[in-house]
Formats: sequence, C-alpha cells, structure tokens
Amino acid sequence: MVGFINVAKATALGFAVLAAAHPGHEEHFHNRAAKRSFMANSRRSLDSCAEHLEKRGTLKSAELQRRAFVEDLQKKSLAKSIRARDTDAVLNTSHHSSIQNLPFLPESTIFADNSTCILSPEGEIGPFWVTGELNRDDILEDEPGVPNYVYAQFIDINTCEPLPDIWFDIWNCNATGVYSGVQSDGNGNGDDASNLNNTALRGIQKSNEDGVAHFRTLFPGHYGGRATHVHVVAHLNATLLPNGTITGGSIPHIGQLFFDQDLITEVEATSPYNTNDVAITLNADDHVVVAETEDSNSDPLFNYIYLGDDLSDGLFSWITIGVDSTQNYNTSYAASYTTEGGVTNPEGGMADMGATLSGDEIR
Repeated sequence: MVGFINVAKATALGFAVLAAAHPGHEEHFHNRAAKRSFMANSRRSLDSCAEHLEKRGTLKSAELQRRAFVEDLQKKSLAKSIRARDTDAVLNTSHHSSIQNLPFLPESTIFADNSTCILSPEGEIGPFWVTGELNRDDILEDEPGVPNYVYAQFIDINTCEPLPDIWFDIWNCNATGVYSGVQSDGNGNGDDASNLNNTALRGIQKSNEDGVAHFRTLFPGHYGGRATHVHVVAHLNATLLPNGTITGGSIPHIGQLFFDQDLITEVEATSPYNTNDVAITLNADDHVVVAETEDSNSDPLFNYIYLGDDLSDGLFSWITIGVDSTQNYNTSYAASYTTEGGVTNPEGGMADMGATLSGDEIR
C-alpha cells in the first residue's frame, strides 16, 4: 500500500490572546525588546546545544522512541498506513513524499526532524487553565473528533540536557471550541455548571529520562479570534499527591502549540468540527503566531503524521521544546478541580496566581 508523508510544522508560543468568544484574552507585550532579546539568547543557547545533543544521542533516542510509539499504535490496528509533515516562510512550509511499506521505512525518514520551539516566558496562560488536573496520559475521554497523540521532548537550554521528571501540563478546547472544567459565558453555555466537573482534554504527565512525555488527546476545534491551538505549562520539582495531582515546584515554561493550516482545514471539514459556525482565525492572522515567528526568527513548528488512511484513525504530533529551567513564572487559573469537584476562581482566569496551590486545595 502506498501512503503519504506530510510533515508539517505548527507552533507554539503563547503570548497574548485576543478572542471575542473568550473574554479575558488580552495582549501582554510588556516589553517587546526584552522579549526579542530573550528569544534571541535562548535560540543561540539552544543552537549551541546541537553538537552536544548529537554526541549524547539525546535526539536520536527520542527519534527511536517516536518510531516505537507509532509502531505500537500499528500493532493495535490504530494505524494501517502513514502520511507524514519570518512568518510567511513558516506558515507556508509543507512537505509531501510518497513511501511504500512503512514497516521497512528508516525511522530517520519520518522522525529525524527535531525542530525546536522556544516558548516565550511571557506566554499568556489563557483564561481557562484549571489546577488539579490528573496525572494520566489518556485525556481523550469520550470527546468526538480526531484523536491526536501529542509527544514532546523538553531540553534545558542552559545545560543542553534533557529535562527528566518535568511535568507536562496540557489542555485544549473540544471539537466545537469549548474548554472543559470551566463555567463561563465566554466558554460555551455559561449556564452549564456541570462543565466544572468535566475533565476531558486536560492532564499532566512526567517526562522520562530523555525529557519525553506524551498524551492521547483530541485535535482541538476553534473559537472566535484565535487560531487553533493547544496550551502547555511545564512544572519542575513538583510533588505527586496520592490523588494523582501535583503540588509545589516551579513553572519555567508557559506556551501555546499551533498546527499547520492545511491540516486544520482538513480536520475542520469533518464532524463535529464542521458544526461550529464561528469564523476560523488563520495562523497568519493570529498575533501570537505572528509575534513569535517574526520577532524571534524561531521555527517552533509541530511535526505530525497521519495514522491510517482516514483522519478518524488519528494523528501523531511531536515537538522538541527548549526550556530555561532557572525561570519561575506566575500563572493564573479559572478554576480548580478538587475532591468536591470543580470550583471557580472568583478572581477569574486572568488573576495572578503567584504561587502554586497547596496539596490540600487541589484534588
């Protein structure tokens, strides 16, 4: 059988978010010059790591793990064939290749692209982060749409070493643009209090010795004013509680991940994505994407492959993320998932949380 590889890139980097449908997204260009300086220095730091990472075999190890991960999906019959992956240059990049007989395809053909994104330290966390998310790698639950296997490797830009035991915290909206865990007039039906107890498409995972963590989640839908994206926060030195959540530690990373526009178009043509009549904001029109790609000269693009002949079989997406582990950024949250269920933060999603909630406060 002949498949196609469409290796694409989509990015991440959260800065401010402007969304009529989601009030609370605001621009946070506190100091544009400082941001450019940080991104440039981080890029140089990460570029200088290339030889070290090559010699140490860090990226090769992750490459082989990605290959093994997809092969495991194939064995489970989730994949029968595979297709794989300055602002204009970034957003217009797309690669198509024909391959035959995937099991004999060298892993380097598909998985050797280790494009690295460096996320801004001032990346907006967004108004709908929920504390108390559960430690689990499958967060899809019963959400309909295109399954997305997200796979990330975290590299410390100061040491050029992978970051083991970093907690990868992820969340995104469902196929029709609604976030779980939050009750808000700017998030679907504001009268639906049951959404506070919805945990779908939210979770945390600790990275392994190669700085790798992964999730089974959903390709996100869209809502007004924002390009399709995934939120991410990284936690260091946090403690896992008996109830499966984390507490304490520092937050050296906040950001947002984006997808190739052609991929978004294909997904949005399927159900239930196509039931959303809110206008789609293109990557090229999203100021988070534009600011990060223009100001930093970074190429923080998500690589992906299609699993199977149809989108319903899902996607496998991966990215390498450069993190400055010495930093610790303040965060804000919309709600907490506790032992009593979801509890709204009365100060709202854009409040400055300052410090991580204690273990007694979260579920």
